[in-house]
Amino acid sequence: MSRKDRGLDVIGRLESVDFPEWELFDIDAKIDTGAYTSSLHCHHIESFDKNGRPHVRFNLLDPSHETYNDKLFRLPVYNTKTIKSSNGTTETRFIIKTLIRIFGKELEVELSLANRSEMRYPVLIGRKLINGHFLVDPSKKYLTKMIKE
Repeated sequence: MSRKDRGLDVIGRLESVDFPEWELFDIDAKIDTGAYTSSLHCHHIESFDKNGRPHVRFNLLDPSHETYNDKLFRLPVYNTKTIKSSNGTTETRFIIKTLIRIFGKELEVELSLANRSEMRYPVLIGRKLINGHFLVDPSKKYLTKMIKE
């Protein structure tokens, strides 16, 4: 079965993604088939209740990031999940849902909120989002930018 028959687009190991609901565009993302859950770099992550339901507030990206705008986001918590990080430590993270645009497709994504300041890329895309939508060619990068031009 060819790629075209399955309707899957090929993406590289690094891609540029958009979060249209947050008006964030061209954010670098690492595509990681070894990770199940996608993750987003945030800081000042705090939980609170709103109308008896769990919510979370946070700032996206680092102040040093070119698209940082110091906006405080307040969103409902979709779930919490214990995640084992790349260095082997486990932590409980808040999971939120939003829209992501990658390779011209707008998809709902579950994102764990994490301090990724020690990581090179602020967004990590895991298998849960990749599966059924994309094939990954690790020898390529930024294929998304080719369709934007």
